[in-house]
Amino acid sequence: MSQPSADPLFLAFQQALAGRYYIDREIGRGGMGIVYLAREVHLDRMVAIKLFPPELAERPALRDGFVREARLAAKLSHPNIVPIHAVDEKDGYVFFVMPLVEGVTLAERVRTRGPLSASEGARVLREVAWALDHAHGHGVVHRDVKPDNVLLETATGRALVADFGIAAITGEASTGRAAGTPEFMSPEQALGREVDARSDLYSLGVTAYYALSGRLPFEGKSATEILARHVSDAPEPLASLGIAVPRKLALLVDRCLAKDPADRPASAQALAEQLGVAIEQRRELPAVLRGFVKRGGRMDSGGTVIYLSALVGVGTFVSAQFSLTAGFATLVAGAIVAPLAFVVNEARRLLSLGFTHDDLAPAFRSELESAREELAVQPGRTFVWLERAVQATARVATNALIVALPVMAYAFVSGHGRGTARLVWPVFAAVGGVAALAAYANRLLQSLHREVDTEFWGAFWNGPIGTLGFTVARRLHHGAPVASAMTHRATELSLGMAAEQLYESLPKAARGALGALPELLRRLQDDAQALRARYEALNEAITQSGAAAADDAHTPLREERDLAYGRLRDAVGALETIRLNLLRMHAGSMSVQGITTHIEIASELSDEVRRLIASREAVDELLRYPSEIEPTPV
Repeated sequence: MSQPSADPLFLAFQQALAGRYYIDREIGRGGMGIVYLAREVHLDRMVAIKLFPPELAERPALRDGFVREARLAAKLSHPNIVPIHAVDEKDGYVFFVMPLVEGVTLAERVRTRGPLSASEGARVLREVAWALDHAHGHGVVHRDVKPDNVLLETATGRALVADFGIAAITGEASTGRAAGTPEFMSPEQALGREVDARSDLYSLGVTAYYALSGRLPFEGKSATEILARHVSDAPEPLASLGIAVPRKLALLVDRCLAKDPADRPASAQALAEQLGVAIEQRRELPAVLRGFVKRGGRMDSGGTVIYLSALVGVGTFVSAQFSLTAGFATLVAGAIVAPLAFVVNEARRLLSLGFTHDDLAPAFRSELESAREELAVQPGRTFVWLERAVQATARVATNALIVALPVMAYAFVSGHGRGTARLVWPVFAAVGGVAALAAYANRLLQSLHREVDTEFWGAFWNGPIGTLGFTVARRLHHGAPVASAMTHRATELSLGMAAEQLYESLPKAARGALGALPELLRRLQDDAQALRARYEALNEAITQSGAAAADDAHTPLREERDLAYGRLRDAVGALETIRLNLLRMHAGSMSVQGITTHIEIASELSDEVRRLIASREAVDELLRYPSEIEPTPV
């Protein structure tokens, strides 16, 4: 146990609390007082005691105000608020007692480990917003929201907000100006005006800016300069700082930093809901897809290197024993057949586990987002000059190979193949080796600031080669798929895939009678995805414009959003109806004729949705290029 300080105030305060609290040591000091680590004797538990500055406690008005605010804050009971056990006075000392939170402040977390990732930052900020909403609902405005007042619990990662309402008394008393910390004060707070809940949202916006980027929106040489910038300067948009933060989250932080309180989110609850949307956009991938994206779908293991080395050796041997043409053909065949066999084999494995080619795009996209967040918080050097030199070397070597190929082809045609091969082949191999080494070095350098491997393999699997591999594997695959978790899929994709699997397992005669059902399922999936994208875009537009209230100016926008949502629900409902009817067919309780009616209804719905989408796209195009619209003669 540490030895207590010999500070006279420490000794006097301990003497005043003797028998009730045993003070271990001072753990913090600031404008709002001194914080001590102590043990509550009666309950034998560790607590934190915040002591109101004694020089201020001598002034009755300030002392009474502190006690009043502390007791009001003590009534708050919320999982994300540090509770106050007691508010008391003893021998002229005014203090309140809180539980000891094992963890660090948000400020310490950013200083020691760098900015938070987008997902972690959104979660922490949402929990703080929940705490603020609870306090605002009880008439308590924090007035000093900042990273130092947000605690991150070690065991759970939970965010807890401390010091509700206390800044109002201490700040006004100690400075004679508005309460709070200059770097995190709202414009109206900086001007000394009356503040409300929206002032806390501005301070939370500054806190979010700092937590996600590691820097403050406004800095200066003095408190006065910083406050002036809060009042008059526009902050640099968060998205412009070059950090890996989703656009919606960055725009939400920028909205909190609006100068006019009316332009900020309507409430802390509304802010928490929008942060929740930002968090829930990233769905958890099943373990099979995570393993495939990170390892199984990549031909970059040691076996691949051994295979390529062996292939070059075999090609060289064939060239020496037979002809250069035979050696080159061996290289080409080996370079095509083996990768295609790998792709087909991996595709068959995924199909057997219940996954399809459509699952790969969101899987690689999710991995890229996570990787970019990790790269953004890891300081790495980028050697621009070296990267350019390596890229130039790779280009020169590749061009030399392109030039060498026609020379070798001419030698074969002219009948001088073997003699030319002795001269050209070593040069060809050497230049090829230089090109390979330069390409590998370039990949290593780019990996310092880009997730090169994931980008490459994502394009590989989502491109023509991956599509071909799944097409071949589907023809070779005859086993029943294993049911898999589908939390990563949108509802329409899950329903469509399930319906397609049911259709494929029907007898051949039934599949023939149902005609173009797979095409209809694909159309409904595409329609639903287009409607979902339009609904989210309209909803975001309404949110950004602050149109939460039912004002007439935004009524058409809301009606358009509601229409898109209604059609989305209809499309998903049609998919679900088809799936259920296919299940009934398998159970023998539904005939082909019975399902035909539902197919016709779904087809008509798809046609209607497509007309709706086409008309809206035409309107959007006209609005985007109004100068191209010729005026109508009157």
